[in-house]
Amino acid sequence: PVFSGLPADDRSEWEAFRAEYDRTHREVWTAFNEWCVEQGAEPLPDLDFIHSGDLNLYVYPEILDYVADRPLPDSWHRLDSSVRETDEDFQLPFERGEGSLVYFSLGSLGSSDVELMQRVIDVLAQTPHQFIVSKGPLHEEIKLADNMYGAEFLPQTKIIPLCDLVITHGGNNTTTEAIHFGKPMILLPLFWDQYDNAQRVDELGYGVRLSTYTFTDEELTGALERLLGDTELRDRLAAAGEEIRNRDGLRRAADLIEQLGN
Repeated sequence: PVFSGLPADDRSEWEAFRAEYDRTHREVWTAFNEWCVEQGAEPLPDLDFIHSGDLNLYVYPEILDYVADRPLPDSWHRLDSSVRETDEDFQLPFERGEGSLVYFSLGSLGSSDVELMQRVIDVLAQTPHQFIVSKGPLHEEIKLADNMYGAEFLPQTKIIPLCDLVITHGGNNTTTEAIHFGKPMILLPLFWDQYDNAQRVDELGYGVRLSTYTFTDEELTGALERLLGDTELRDRLAAAGEEIRNRDGLRRAADLIEQLGN
């Protein structure tokens, strides 16, 4: 079920989640659906808050997608990625060491949890690797170790290609960008779609989902070393990333919109 973060191959908790989702959303959905109808629109699909249009684009890599289990109507089109293009340049501000290079970001909201950010940073400081940290709006309160560089804002799509692994909250942008550039992930989900993305990446073997607030030092460092040492996985992801980049999701989206307009 969407937003549950539950495994695809274990349905034991699905019904309980759906019941709770109905309980917490039904009243709001009913009021919003009535308002839509009053404005002259068709009724909404049950517990959906948006209508399906003549053209529906969604961004999700094919290697993570669920379409084999849940096919979509012909009006839906997948974009494997839609990576933000920027002219901003980024040069590594330090010499590369013998360890790997890892990018760490919990997004604009997640990085505001200074205690969580510092917890992850303090564990990563114990490793022989180097880290680039997106520190977010409370950057002055976050203390980096000697094996790290960070700033309030960073050009993420210029940094991920330079790195060997991504530690992320599992937001859709970072997840799809990591796959776009062929990088394994450690995921610490906080809310909404992040649980689904983290679970999907984990169950398909492209990364590791950890319990965001209860992970142990050994779980984080163990996942880091295991993924960095898995050359077969890194080769598979690199090949998948190259294929995704060749598909060019941005151009595909533009072509589909133009076709609809014609």
